[in-house]
Amino acid sequence: MAKFFMYGKYSPEAIKGISAERTKKALDVIAESGGKVNSMYALLGKYDIVLIADFPAVADVMKASIALNKLTGIAFTSFPAITVEEFDKITA
Repeated sequence: MAKFFMYGKYSPEAIKGISAERTKKALDVIAESGGKVNSMYALLGKYDIVLIADFPAVADVMKASIALNKLTGIAFTSFPAITVEEFDKITA
């Protein structure tokens, strides 16, 4: 499983729907797409939320992102990530 940072930006409609119930539905959508959320954070600035999740492949992240947008109105931009230790090995 690869790690992805999923940065989300709320639409005006998405803000109206914020709830613990919707968060649970979002976690279910991610699981149905093969993912597992490790942590979620609310942000200030360019993005409103970040999810740190594991997915088997890029296609699974794309599937989750589209499903989340349909469910929540939140548009996601996702980035693959590796640990600094892995990065050091690659660049050595």
